[in-house]
Amino acid sequence: MESFFLKISIMLVPALMAITCHEVSHGYIASRFGDDTARSLGRLTLNPLKHLDILGTLMVFFVGIGWAKPVPVNFSRLRKPKRDMIWVAVAGPVTNFLLATASALALRGIVLLDGAIPGGSSLATFLDPITLMLAFSVYINLLLAIFNLIPVPPLDGGRVAVGLLPYRQSMLLARLEPFGMVLIVLLVFFTDVFSYLLLPALTFGVQLLAGPQSGMVFGVTRLMMR
Repeated sequence: MESFFLKISIMLVPALMAITCHEVSHGYIASRFGDDTARSLGRLTLNPLKHLDILGTLMVFFVGIGWAKPVPVNFSRLRKPKRDMIWVAVAGPVTNFLLATASALALRGIVLLDGAIPGGSSLATFLDPITLMLAFSVYINLLLAIFNLIPVPPLDGGRVAVGLLPYRQSMLLARLEPFGMVLIVLLVFFTDVFSYLLLPALTFGVQLLAGPQSGMVFGVTRLMMR
């Protein structure tokens, strides 16, 4: 039971921030391109309760990736729907990449600072959980960004592909959307797509951003996933 509460305390804040910022960015960019649906529904807020999906949040603790309630976007209200859809879709992964980068830089800085702080001091005690949360934040934000770039709708990568492809091909791909999540679940949990595609990209991203602290990022994540 104690280990469960430890997981919650370390994972909850980074996971909620990653998922919430991802969804808000979609709604914000949509509003900039003419669709104020998310704004009118009060979804352009960093209050995670407005975006919380109970099952999606629980999945973070059990499988390391989750989701929020999608911010509603009416693509027909965008000024140039096919083009603007790309910007709305890519906003989520870009936001997660930026959060991962900020977390990695903060993690590096705290680790450097920690070397000059006496062990057992009140400041060291305060920084320890912050360090763990930043390490998990690097992982969860990179995973969300990379996962959402899979080019299958309704994932963001699928919507980007729909916007980039010629009309006939984009319409064929768009028709997959009602079955897209089933296809994604089959790919991720019943094939080696995670091991051969997602994991190498995730490892590269963590090493690029966290550098010497990459081992800490993966170590904290493995500990949290037990």
